[in-house]
Amino acid sequence: MIPQPKCHSRGCMNFGGAKWLGATEDSEVLVCPAFPEGIPDRIAFGKDKHLEVAPDQTGDIIFEKAKE
Repeated sequence: MIPQPKCHSRGCMNFGGAKWLGATEDSEVLVCPAFPEGIPDRIAFGKDKHLEVAPDQTGDIIFEKAKE
């Protein structure tokens, strides 16, 4: 089981949850439109709040607070 990522706890409207890539829990990755193959740990669990477009992402989507 993947720990809760910061992008989820901060309420990013683009967070897509976990994507299962294989036969074990170890093959799960956290995804969003900017990182469809896996959100980097620096964003999911680190200090990077993804407020600017990153060179390794897809498109130009950044953190957006979900409307409550």
